Amino acid sequence: MQFKVPQFLDIEDKIFGPFTFREFVYLAGGAGLCFVLYKALGLLLGIIPMLIIVGFSLMLTFYHPNGKPFIDLVESGLKFAVQDKLFIWKRKTINVKEEKKVVSQKEGSVQHNPRLTKSKLQDLAWSLNVLDIHKDEK
Repeated sequence: MQFKVPQFLDIEDKIFGPFTFREFVYLAGGAGLCFVLYKALGLLLGIIPMLIIVGFSLMLTFYHPNGKPFIDLVESGLKFAVQDKLFIWKRKTINVKEEKKVVSQKEGSVQHNPRLTKSKLQDLAWSLNVLDIHKDEK
């Protein structure tokens, strides 16, 4: 028995001609707001807000940056503008006396290496053990 597997689930159905329901709502809402502004303010005072609303509704309908709807971009911008932002900067204070001690310890350990006469492998093992002891002291 074979079953039909649905495909293209992320594609919305075209309901009103070439427009999906969401796109139709954006266009109808923009046209409705323009009509309300025209009746309330007249043509001369309402032309600039009407152009802004028409442009915004057209961008919501047709503009898809990076293959995503424009409303996602608007939502992300509003979230960024409204949410609290946390900026963390940790200032490191350097004590000059501690820095000199660290430098003098490093110089002292390098200059004060005793010479061993056994094999070079034993010399290397001894120097590694000495360096590990200094790391534990810090």
